[in-house]
Amino acid sequence: MAAFTLAHLSDPHLPPLPAARLGDLLGKRAFGYLNWTRNRHKYQRRDVLDALVSDLHGQTPDHVAVTGDFVNLALEAEFEPARAWLEGVGSPDRVTIVPGNHDAYVRATQPRIAEAWGSYLAGDDASGGGTFPFLRRRGPLALIGVSSAVPTPPLMATGWLGRTQLDALERTLSRVAAEQLFRVLLIHHPLRSNARAKRLTDSDQLLALLKQHGVELVLHGHDHVHSTIWIDGPHGTIPVIGVPSASALAHGHYPAAAYNLFSVERDGGAWRCEQTVRGIDDKLCVQQLSRTRLI
Repeated sequence: MAAFTLAHLSDPHLPPLPAARLGDLLGKRAFGYLNWTRNRHKYQRRDVLDALVSDLHGQTPDHVAVTGDFVNLALEAEFEPARAWLEGVGSPDRVTIVPGNHDAYVRATQPRIAEAWGSYLAGDDASGGGTFPFLRRRGPLALIGVSSAVPTPPLMATGWLGRTQLDALERTLSRVAAEQLFRVLLIHHPLRSNARAKRLTDSDQLLALLKQHGVELVLHGHDHVHSTIWIDGPHGTIPVIGVPSASALAHGHYPAAAYNLFSVERDGGAWRCEQTVRGIDDKLCVQQLSRTRLI
């Protein structure tokens, strides 16, 4: 059987920011708008994002995972352009997403995540998206999506799963344990963070659950950097992989836009997974940065 290739990108923060009315920029959005106009518009670029996605298409992955932060301020005018961008990445049966904290930036438009993008985050057994966790079987993969996206106070970017979602995740992992599937957990927030204002607040509970039930791979975004850590699983360690923002120019300690390709195949009685990192340079050309065997 040929290897199955999963592409992973995150945090497109789809530029440019649409025009906003004064009434839209109350509360937390005011801080985000100032940050965008003073800083982020300089390095979150649509031409960067388009170059990265064009290269991704050239690699012809079997499936694409996007781990959140499609929009910036969760303005009503941002959701349909993000849907159109998703359709350019691929159809809902070829692309799986989970939301990020910017997609749930304010409580008022939080329902728009499922309304606008529901077919991209619907499980195989559900008619519509918006219920987490969800499960999608694609080739040898079991893609399990959870949502850490919750509205937070100004200057906070924390995430939270909650007891209900964690209990449902445990049931999902138990259900697929008997199947010979390569289990991939998709989440926006990293499982460990030194930044209190950006952490997953119930990460300890999630880490304990994964130590007991296991997955083969965890993919996340949020930090806008290349990241690989290893966490305890029931039969060894589990790789947890983060990726830079898909629309970013290099700035400060943040690298330029990149995405990952994971080649997954059965190797005898075990899994083999190889990671290839492809990133953009200052001429908006995408090249291979590294190749690593994870499993």
